[in-house]
Amino acid sequence: MQPVRFYSLNQFLRKRHGEKVIKLSIDGGFTCPNRDGFISSDGCIFCSESGSGDFSPAASLSITSQLTTSREQLLSKWPSSAKYIAYFQSYSNTYAPLNVLKAKYEEALSFPQVVGIAIATRPDCLSDAAIAYLEELTHRTHVWVELGLQTIHPISSDYINRGYDLDCFETTLHKLAAKNIETVIHLILGLPGETPEDMLRTATYVSQLPLQGIKCHMLHVLANAPLASLYVKDPFPLLTEDEYIFIVGEMLKLLPPHFVIHRLTGDGDAKHLLAPLWTKNKRHVLNAISHYLKINDIYQGKSLNLY
Repeated sequence: MQPVRFYSLNQFLRKRHGEKVIKLSIDGGFTCPNRDGFISSDGCIFCSESGSGDFSPAASLSITSQLTTSREQLLSKWPSSAKYIAYFQSYSNTYAPLNVLKAKYEEALSFPQVVGIAIATRPDCLSDAAIAYLEELTHRTHVWVELGLQTIHPISSDYINRGYDLDCFETTLHKLAAKNIETVIHLILGLPGETPEDMLRTATYVSQLPLQGIKCHMLHVLANAPLASLYVKDPFPLLTEDEYIFIVGEMLKLLPPHFVIHRLTGDGDAKHLLAPLWTKNKRHVLNAISHYLKINDIYQGKSLNLY
């Protein structure tokens, strides 16, 4: 039997729910303070026009209709009895009055065979009232919150127009942890100007936080994102596939074994992807990561001396 190199989302969900659980992406019709002018009108420069929800159904559909559509698309692959996580993916999914959040979340939770919700948002979009409601939901269902940290380095966060500082992130994270709300963070590897050492410093930082999971993405240059015009005007170096895999391996060594690895590489919408083109073949990249971990005997937490 091959050793388990990292604690995958599939393993975690099977352990939690006793069977395969599938995420169904939702566009809840939210916006973002980095788009509506409250902070900025430009958004994070890597974020597509759909708010990173390129694979979600249309926001014009109801929550129930979106979940129905997504479930029907998966019926050829998964049995009709499958369980689901309703994933509020597009834009900032706590950026609305509490009554609006409740209506959308409760509609999703009432959908047949949904066993939980995942909520992607920003740390500056989580009010104390919203956190209290999420805490209440944790007693009824499976809930996790996803925060887009991306990097700990101020120069990089300014460059990507993130719109909040590290203190804001830490404050919100500790509020969620105090309520025992599962929290997952997003990191982007390959931001312009960051060295492998910079990226691993980010990994070291997050390894010490009260987190339950992490998502890693390669920086994608999408034609429908602000980053595209910068890249076309003055192309900057992007990580090669081998460089990316090396950094992922080094990062995994630094992450505690209890962190759930939700993603080791991201999906860029192929219709809009300008670079790096090697990311189009996600299966190949994942297989290459798996091979690299095996031949170098890398496993999650190896550098923490916990084994």
